[in-house]
Amino acid sequence: MRPVYTPKQRILLALVPRLTALLIRLLGFTLRYRDIADPGVTPGQLIPGPTVFAFWHRSLLICAHRFRNLDIAILISSSFDGELIARTVELLGFRAIRGSSSRGGSTGLRNMQVAYAEGRICAITADGPRGPVFVAKPGAAQLAELAGAPWLGCFYALPDRAWELGSWDRFLIPKPFARVTLTWPAHIQAAEVTSAALQTTLDRAVAMAKLN
Repeated sequence: MRPVYTPKQRILLALVPRLTALLIRLLGFTLRYRDIADPGVTPGQLIPGPTVFAFWHRSLLICAHRFRNLDIAILISSSFDGELIARTVELLGFRAIRGSSSRGGSTGLRNMQVAYAEGRICAITADGPRGPVFVAKPGAAQLAELAGAPWLGCFYALPDRAWELGSWDRFLIPKPFARVTLTWPAHIQAAEVTSAALQTTLDRAVAMAKLN
């Protein structure tokens, strides 16, 4: 059943995603990227799907530019804010899958499983959509198990200069011409995929970025 939006919401949906996608492209044009990976680990965008990756919500804007036009499936909340995000990332070449760990989660995971079966890279914000920040929920681990993935990958994106918002996720907006470090810790193998292992690996991704 399609949601019913107010006139104000319809105006926002018509304008905000287009403007945001344009601004992300313009800002992203100035950014420099570098990848730091554990031995034997390939940056995720270079690995053919199907794959499953988890990352922190605060890096969403950076990832929207870095991984644009790759048709990556990303799980987005079913809320109105989620609709704004979904339409924005679709303009940037992602496949938005609706649902979350707290609202429509089971449907979202099943749809992500379908995306995995289609051979796509699948990405989940581990602490989304409402936090707490840096606390991993089980959704990514559940998807990896549901899809029968041989491993679960994690990464983090950290700019050297950024504005940090006062939102629950401490959302990052990189400043123009910032250098962004993306870190790729060792994958969690299927037999070891748990919520605790997911938390540990995401924490390691953050630590790797801060050390470099």
